Amino acid sequence: MEFEKKLSVTETGIPGLLVFDLPVHNDNRGWFKENWQREKMTALGLPDFGPVQNNISYNSDRGVTRGIHAEPWDKFISIAEGEIFGAWVDLRPGEHFGKVFTTKLDPSRAIFVPRGVGNSFQTLADNTAYTYLVNAHWSLDQKKSYTFVNLADPQLGIKWPIPLDEAELSDADAHHPYLAQATPMSPRRTMVIGAKGQLGQGVKAYAEQHDLQGFDYTDFDSLDIADDGIFTRCNWDMYGTIINAAAFTAVDKAETTEGRKQAWKTNVQGVANLARIATEHRLTLIHISTDYVFDGTEQEHTEKEDFAPLGVYGQTKAAADVIVSNVPKHYIFRSSWIVGEGHNFVARMIDLANKVAAGDAVEVQAPNDQVGRLTFVSDLTKGIFTLLNNQAEYGTYNLTGSGKISSWYDIACQIFNYLGVDSSTIVANSVDAYAKQVHGSPRPHYCGLALNKIREAGFEPADWETLLARYVDEHR
Repeated sequence: MEFEKKLSVTETGIPGLLVFDLPVHNDNRGWFKENWQREKMTALGLPDFGPVQNNISYNSDRGVTRGIHAEPWDKFISIAEGEIFGAWVDLRPGEHFGKVFTTKLDPSRAIFVPRGVGNSFQTLADNTAYTYLVNAHWSLDQKKSYTFVNLADPQLGIKWPIPLDEAELSDADAHHPYLAQATPMSPRRTMVIGAKGQLGQGVKAYAEQHDLQGFDYTDFDSLDIADDGIFTRCNWDMYGTIINAAAFTAVDKAETTEGRKQAWKTNVQGVANLARIATEHRLTLIHISTDYVFDGTEQEHTEKEDFAPLGVYGQTKAAADVIVSNVPKHYIFRSSWIVGEGHNFVARMIDLANKVAAGDAVEVQAPNDQVGRLTFVSDLTKGIFTLLNNQAEYGTYNLTGSGKISSWYDIACQIFNYLGVDSSTIVANSVDAYAKQVHGSPRPHYCGLALNKIREAGFEPADWETLLARYVDEHR
């Protein structure tokens, strides 16, 4: 063991696998070291991995050999006494699958092992104590995610200091599959909440189209986010991402006594529960916001504009944005005028246009005093996954369709024209007059969102008029 080294970190050929040299101070009484020091080590590049459990493996004899196991958590490994030869194998899917790193560890050296990297060691001294911090609690569900590879696989080429036929190892370790038959560690799962809504359906369609694995879909029928039971109903250590596509969006109903309660319960209390889960389990929380957090006086809203909601719905969404912004790993996507599968303005206008074309006596109205851009779920979903996959900086991003800012009336006329129906039958009305008539919520007049930030993050929103023409053609 080397004493009085400077704390330092060395990268290995396996992404995320980091070796630390630890300062060990000694005198005539023995030695002392800071085995894990969050502030100093994270400054050197150690992920702030949030350990929840400390384990020790005591090995009485030289030659005890354990592994190779890849487990569904990160671990920080150090030696309290003795010395080991360690071998680590990347068992995550991808180009580094099967890559090997070996080194010796004693009390002056430690290693950080990311989730999915197989870990094994062989003791080089009697009475070796091997200690490790992990950032998830053991459970049967977690154990089902383990993956293994054989210690003696010639493809790995591990040169064990003590030949395996002279070492002490378990029968299970001796019979694990070779790399060619090993199962790669599956990634952490993604929980999609609000799966029956327009965005939830869009996320599912995107995942299926791109053959993305590990998605679970829930709705209020199976998982009420406002219920405190959500904390124990799922094993959240199995997840890496929550996509919250659930919200109370009945803008006018939110102004009623019961609606106000429901809006705050779902949009604020429920989001607070998700934020706590995401923080405690180090998950990425993806949350959908709205232009209704603003008063609509600015002609185009940036992500930095101060909140000034006009109604209860906007107030609850603004409160949720504040809550989510405190989650260490979060994306808030602020959108407007969402169009997907289900009830929305465009679908309603297509239906009314078809009725007008059939000669039905229907009155068609659309506001001409509220302007913005449509957001199609296909584009919104693509933007979400682009930033997620690119590991873009966490924060708030405006995400709507690109192109010109138009009124609901202008959009309704376009839909009628696409279908060859006389748009002069559409009557222009006012959102202000409508709100007074139904005792509903006041609406912001200017709903356009500036898109500079998301473009800088690498996503170019599609022109909403192009997507509108396609949507009308598919749903006519």
